[in-house]
Amino acid sequence: MAGHSKFKNIMHRKGAQDKKRGKIFSKLGKEITVAAKMGTPDPDMNPRLRTAIQAAKAQNMPNANIDRAIKRSQEAGGENYEEVRYEGFGTGGVGVIVEALTDNRNRTAGEVRSIMSKHGGNLGETGAVSCIFDRVGAVEFGAEAGSADEVFEAAIEAGAEDVDSSDEGHTIYCDAEALHDVAKALEATLGAPTSAAIIWRPQNTIELDDAAGETLLKMLEALEDSDDVQSVYANFEVSDAVIEKMDA
Repeated sequence: MAGHSKFKNIMHRKGAQDKKRGKIFSKLGKEITVAAKMGTPDPDMNPRLRTAIQAAKAQNMPNANIDRAIKRSQEAGGENYEEVRYEGFGTGGVGVIVEALTDNRNRTAGEVRSIMSKHGGNLGETGAVSCIFDRVGAVEFGAEAGSADEVFEAAIEAGAEDVDSSDEGHTIYCDAEALHDVAKALEATLGAPTSAAIIWRPQNTIELDDAAGETLLKMLEALEDSDDVQSVYANFEVSDAVIEKMDA
């Protein structure tokens, strides 16, 4: 496994261990509020909101929380969040993309810069890293959804473009604009997904030794823990030993 899938799987496990579900719900709620505020509170008429709700449901976020997040978008005097994307490099030259929603750009930039610097990384210019990633839809399922062949067949029938299967589960990739339709078709055959979102998928990955891998994962985890940060992506590969150490 590599890049996005591996890191998100690590974060999901650590999230359960560290009881971070409240923080996950907070970030999902913020995305729902921003999506509803930028468009319309009707998900049938707002693709971004529809995708945000889909991602929230994949994380078992209660409907009441989703409804409250949508209602906040209609409240006068509510917080105004700005979308910001940071691009930089971690140890070993690994490309890192950080997506954030913030009400204070200077605060968020300073925090992201500090975290990256502390772990041997540095911020780059916008576009320096995103050019080596593709913007795609990704629908994730656990291993219990089916065999690699079964999931691949279902993915092709649903209109997906690629599938990455491992012992831990399956990630199905599709055109970003087709995410809702593909996820809906897959749910009918494979059951509810564990995640459905528009992501940055690395075109290639960099293999790190254990020491560099551990340093990078600590940086990515620190970024993920930031209240302003919504998503983190990186193009790397690390050994199972590093993952096991991080999980310990």
